[in-house]
Amino acid sequence: MACNCGGGTPRTVAYQLTLPDGTVRRYVTYQEAEAANRRAGFTGVITTVAQ
Repeated sequence: MACNCGGGTPRTVAYQLTLPDGTVRRYVTYQEAEAANRRAGFTGVITTVAQ
């Protein structure tokens, strides 16, 4: 049976870390984003974004 995914190109999910100084970085896994946030002193916000 074929996939009824709504058509179009499949989107990949990334995790975006936004730091208080305005720096934005994207990571492939949540663990990478969390580790970067830990190095920044847990001052950032991690959100899920579709690419």
